[in-house]
This record gives sequence, C-alpha cells and structure tokens, in this order.
Amino acid sequence: MEPLLGKNIDELQAIALQVGLPKFAGKQLAQWLYVQRVTTIDQMTNISLQGREALKGSYCVGRHAPVRVAESVDGTKKYLFEVNGERLAVSGERVTRYIESVYIPEEDRATLCVSTQVGCKMGCRFCMTGTLGFHGQLPASEILNQIFEIDALLHTPSAEGGLTNVVYMGEGEPMDNIDEVLRSLSILTAPYGCAWSPKRITVSSVGIIPGLQRFLTESDCHLAISLHNPFASERANIMPAQKMYSLEDVLALIKQHDFSHQRRVSFEYICWGGVNDSPRHAKEMIRLLRGLNCRVNLIRFHAGVDNDFPASDEHRMEWFRDYLSEHGITATIRRSRGEDILAACGMLVAKENDPINGK
Repeated sequence: MEPLLGKNIDELQAIALQVGLPKFAGKQLAQWLYVQRVTTIDQMTNISLQGREALKGSYCVGRHAPVRVAESVDGTKKYLFEVNGERLAVSGERVTRYIESVYIPEEDRATLCVSTQVGCKMGCRFCMTGTLGFHGQLPASEILNQIFEIDALLHTPSAEGGLTNVVYMGEGEPMDNIDEVLRSLSILTAPYGCAWSPKRITVSSVGIIPGLQRFLTESDCHLAISLHNPFASERANIMPAQKMYSLEDVLALIKQHDFSHQRRVSFEYICWGGVNDSPRHAKEMIRLLRGLNCRVNLIRFHAGVDNDFPASDEHRMEWFRDYLSEHGITATIRRSRGEDILAACGMLVAKENDPINGK
C-alpha cells in the first residue's frame, strides 16, 4: 500500500479524484493527516464509507509506532523505527531496516532529532552512523512518521505538551536526500499541513552544495553546518565531503543569503584535544566566519568508533568558546545528552541494520 503521509495538497486532490471523490476531499485528507493526525483511513469520518473503501484499495495512512525505546538517566530518549525496504529509494531493497530518532527534553523546549537516510554515505571518521554504510533514502512519509509518532507519545494525560522543535541531525545527510527533506519541510510548515513556523526546524549538513543551494532558496528553516575543522586539508582527513565541496565554497554560498533576521545559521564543532582546539584553529575560525551573523556550537566528543580522537578537556573548550566570543563570533558549549544510550551527537547507529550483530 502506498502511504498518504508525505503527499502534498495537489497530490491529495489528485488521489481524491482518482478514487471517485470530489477534488475538495483532498483538503479533507490533508486535515485528517496533518492536523487530526489519524493513523487509519477509517478514522476519516467526514469522507463517505464508499470513498474510504476506495482509498483503502491502494493507500494507507503510513503511520507506524517505534518498536523500541531506550531512556537515558538525563531524560533523553532514543526511539527505534522499522523501515520497510520496499519504501526505500534503492533499487532491489526488500529487507526491513531500522532508523533512530532522539527526543531531548529541556526546561523550555522539547526537541526531536530525526533521521533522513538509513545509514549514511558521508564517511565522517568520527561518526558511528557512517559505520552502517548506506542503505537507502527515507521518503517524506518516514521522516514525518518519526515526528508524528513521537509527538503523539508526548501528548499523553501525564504529559504537558508535545514537541517544540525538530532538528534534522539524525542518521544520514539531509542535503543528500533533498527532494524528500524539502517535501517533509513543506508539509510541516504549509497552511494545509502542520502550519509550523520554520523557526522551529533546523536542518544540518556537512555542506553538500547542490542540496544546500535548494534548501537555502526553497525553505526558510534554520541551517546548521558540520564544520569541525577550519583547515581544508585537516577537515578533508576526517570529512571526505570536503574533497568535493570545500568549506570555502560552502561559506561563499551561505554568505549570499540573508541570516540577519529571524533565520539562523550555526556551525557544529566537535572539539578534540590537540587536534582542532588550538589557538591556530580558533584564529582560522574567526577569519572564515568574519562578517557572517552566526553561532558556533562547540560539542564534546563521545568516543564510540575505532578512532584516535581524544576529547578536549573542559578548560580548553571554555577557552575556545571565550576566544571566539571575544572576537565577535557567538559561541556556546552544547550540553551533552544521552551518551549512556548512544544518543549523543555522532553516536546514532541502529545495530539491527547489521546482519551479523542485529536481530
């Protein structure tokens, strides 16, 4: 069955006509999917029984609950979702795969980190997700399902509210799946969809320029760039994408767009002791980012893969933060969350995807 979740208003109107319903039923479908957030077609009660039966002949809503949840001592939760291989944009895939999403509760917000691919192609040396290899592009239905299912779990009698923010920083590179990412963002922010403010959403990238160009022109959501080293040769050694899409070119593209108002651009920077936390690196960061209204998020390293990167100590990170701030670059140290359940930055890896170590 083809999921209705992830269809835009034009597609839903075309589906309505296809099954013998009037065109305006497409708006009703959107209301049920994105506002009422039903999980079955039978719940669409203002659509005729005959129309619902016709829809069920070819379509399903496309919602499915997580199969597992792990909770950290700090309240962070990691959710495991099954993904049917037939829904992945990889020819010949038929096996069940898995993705992970992370819920991060804080005093004034509830953030969900979602995945956009099964595994990842980027091969960053410090990231556990890269050890999975690449198994497919998530369609918009699977991206939205993570958000809707976890938001629904938060809206229980004992909960005060649902998600306030979503970050596309889970498994995969969003700009490498730009069609489906933009489709999901459009539905989240469209009046016929969830009508969220784009300021509630941040999309991360290592700097895949073709996708980044489309994101910057077709979406108003916030942007986060994984920087991690300001020197080209050193960055290329840990982030192979640098060899094709240089940081200088990525920054040149970003500087063509306006980030002086509500839209934000930030740079993610994992700190490794003696590797990228020296005065030399700090000075180069200032040179690169000079004139750009941005924020740098310094991130503690969580060892989880076979590499030789030592974590920076707290004093060095504080020095790096203060040095950037003193020279006009707003910098913060991101609070570490969910390390004990492998939910921290760079640690997402669904072992069930491994045919040897999985189920």
